[in-house]
Amino acid sequence: MADDGDRHRQSRLFTDDDGDFDADRAREESLPVEDGEVIDTDDLADHQRYVEGRGIYDERNRVNDLTGKEWKYATKSVIAESYPPAVQHELRSEHGGQKPPRLCAELIGRFSKAGDTVLDPFAGVGGTLLGASFCEHEGTGRRDAIGFERTERWIEIYRAVLEAENEERRARGEPPLAEQEMRHGDCAELIDDVPGNSVDLLLTDVPYWHMDELEQTRNERETRESKLGSFDGAVDADGTGTDADDADSGPASGEEGGERQTKDEWLAEMGEQFDRFTDAVAPDGHVVVFIGDMYREQSYEFLSADLARAIESNAPLTLAANLIWYDPSKDLHVYGYPFSFVPSMVHQNVLVFRLEDDAADEQASRSSPV
Repeated sequence: MADDGDRHRQSRLFTDDDGDFDADRAREESLPVEDGEVIDTDDLADHQRYVEGRGIYDERNRVNDLTGKEWKYATKSVIAESYPPAVQHELRSEHGGQKPPRLCAELIGRFSKAGDTVLDPFAGVGGTLLGASFCEHEGTGRRDAIGFERTERWIEIYRAVLEAENEERRARGEPPLAEQEMRHGDCAELIDDVPGNSVDLLLTDVPYWHMDELEQTRNERETRESKLGSFDGAVDADGTGTDADDADSGPASGEEGGERQTKDEWLAEMGEQFDRFTDAVAPDGHVVVFIGDMYREQSYEFLSADLARAIESNAPLTLAANLIWYDPSKDLHVYGYPFSFVPSMVHQNVLVFRLEDDAADEQASRSSPV
């Protein structure tokens, strides 16, 4: 692609007999055209540059590497995408709460820049890590990612997925995905080894809590339990029973001592965890959290709102947005018919937090040279 000087010289060539800009001639001779409008690169400010095929990028953008045109699309509050099975889906699906790596890549592209560091403290089978690697080839540039996972089996699956995926990519003549750093252990301990202000984006799918083990019943002839735990007959955002996303990824799984956490205990623990995680996040960074709502005992559990309040109450974070990932390909189930309306959930909430102003200023001062 030509440099700025070449583009400016080129734009000045397209003039009419009166010396005015000739849009028709520019169209014929391939000056940039976006949304039906010719872009005269001479009119761009010093902090702007035209990126072929993507639109105008503003160098003042500290959030991501998106152009204005891409930014407009990325601010849509609903992500309506099915993300068909891919990236060794069958292997990753051994974990009941895995998220599509390309969905993770899209979110990483919205809330970080090329070369940034992404942290997933409840990494599971590594959807966030794979997404960070995909950005190098399909997004806006590679990110380095760190994942915490205390279940060895999920770490093994991440590595097996990466190996199998790269074998297929090499066979297609495509460059391999970079291996990201997966650390084995409890996130409550591993976070102490992450330097302050070193993480530009924290992207994670939090573990659900476990209530008493109860069967859930669809009708008198059938009972069913979820893959990683149960929540009193709950219907979650997958439109099925509760799949406790990343249930073995952190202490909220309640494995130790065989005890189960109450909802209030789980919320308190999540608040404390995110308070500790936040110390690692850079002042301009974001914290992005997947969480599904539930339907339980004929009542809608607004779990996303409960978690948002718990995090804001404990950590120096402010909720900036709630994005909805809507999967139009989700199977629908006949819940409650014909006596009671029960939602068949086909969405997940994506909570977007940023550091409070005071916390951001404090962390910025800590990272500034004396």
